[in-house]
Amino acid sequence: MAVKKISKVQPEKFEFSSNNKKTADKIIQNYPSGKQQSSVMALLYLAQKQNDNWIPLAAMKYIAKYLDMPYIKVYEVATFYSMYNLTPVGKYFFQVCTTTPCMLRGAYNLVEVCKKKISEEENMLSKDGKTSWLEVECLGACVNAPMLQLNENYYEDLDSATLEKIIDKISNNEVPQPGSYRGRLSSEPENTRKTLIGIKNAWGQR
Repeated sequence: MAVKKISKVQPEKFEFSSNNKKTADKIIQNYPSGKQQSSVMALLYLAQKQNDNWIPLAAMKYIAKYLDMPYIKVYEVATFYSMYNLTPVGKYFFQVCTTTPCMLRGAYNLVEVCKKKISEEENMLSKDGKTSWLEVECLGACVNAPMLQLNENYYEDLDSATLEKIIDKISNNEVPQPGSYRGRLSSEPENTRKTLIGIKNAWGQR
């Protein structure tokens, strides 16, 4: 596993907002007495969400103090798991799945759109500093390939044209509608097909 890069530019301070303090305290209450440190992953996620999708070192130190645990243990968790971003990724973070099902259905066309509309390289902020993109492994929505994750939402059944429209919307501070872009509900079959009866198999048999 590649070593995760830490941003060279770091804020001096971090503190949960008043609402996130309440949320953090509720999360901690879910754990037995003496086991509050087990909430570290949830609190790291909360910090990342508050800080435009990335976790600065100041946030790790803050969480370590919040949970009365060694800073190095928080650092170990943050650097081990891939869902934590340790460099700025912007307010809008695109994660494009390029695993086999998505790749076969045009994922690399989506990658080309990201290179054209956001930045030429992965993990590089757009010119306005609001957006970045990254190729990732399977996101678990193979039946709706190709797809990507934008912050917390899935955008599925995409093609180059629809992705360009999504990027244009966020550039105008609009929130694009998540879900299928071919009109499907969840992962229902396309073309209203409800059964496999009448479909020939690989050997030409029904």
